[in-house]
Order: sequence, then structure tokens, then C-alpha cells
Amino acid sequence: MSVEIQELAARYGAAWAAHDLDAIMALHTDDTVFHLHGGGEPAVGLAATRDAFAAASVRVQDIRFEKKRIYIGANHFVSEYEMSGSTDGKSFSCDGVDVIAVADGRVARKDTYLDWGAIERQLGTQPAVVSA
Repeated sequence: MSVEIQELAARYGAAWAAHDLDAIMALHTDDTVFHLHGGGEPAVGLAATRDAFAAASVRVQDIRFEKKRIYIGANHFVSEYEMSGSTDGKSFSCDGVDVIAVADGRVARKDTYLDWGAIERQLGTQPAVVSA
């Protein structure tokens, strides 16, 4: 287990828990990529990634992450968590997983996978099921 990766994972989690966008971005490489799977095209580069994170914090100002497990690898870490918050006056929670590639001691790529179905059901945005 890489101590450097483990320490990066701890600092990264603490920055997200504190909602400190500057601290989060300081842990990303200049050519970082953020891909919220099921949420559109990847953000490429530091400025685009910062914009994507800032937009999410505006939509869900009370976002919280309850860590479940962290897996540490040679050049990556994987974080499993429960994400919760509210938007438009409606609360939600869902499972999430981040797969984070590391280069030169910083986050080079973050792939986020969320339970979109759970979010849609809780927010009432899931389309009605049509039966024959």
C-alpha cells in the first residue's frame, strides 16, 4: 500500500468534507479530467474541472459524503461513499464510487459513478413507467 496515495486520499476527503474548493483543486494536476458518468461529457483541465465542481456545489449546497470504504492501489484509489444533500427543497441520498488516478502525487483523473435512479426517485424526476 502506498503511503503517499493513502495520505492523498485522506487530504482529498478532508477537502471535500470541508467544501474547500481551493484545497480540492490544489490536489489536482493541471491536465486533470473529471467525468461524472451519466452526467455529461468529461471536464478536461483544471479550469473546467473547477467549474464542474463549483456548479455542483451551487446545485447541492449541503452536500455530504459518508465514507464507506477506501481502496488504495499503486497509482490510484477508489472511494465508496453515501452522498446526501438537497436541491430545490428536496432531500436525497445515494451510493457513489470515485475511481481516482494519481500522477505525481496529485489527482490526474476522477471518475464518479452515482446511483442516478435513486436520486431521480427521491427528487421525483424519474419518468413515469408506462405499462401495456
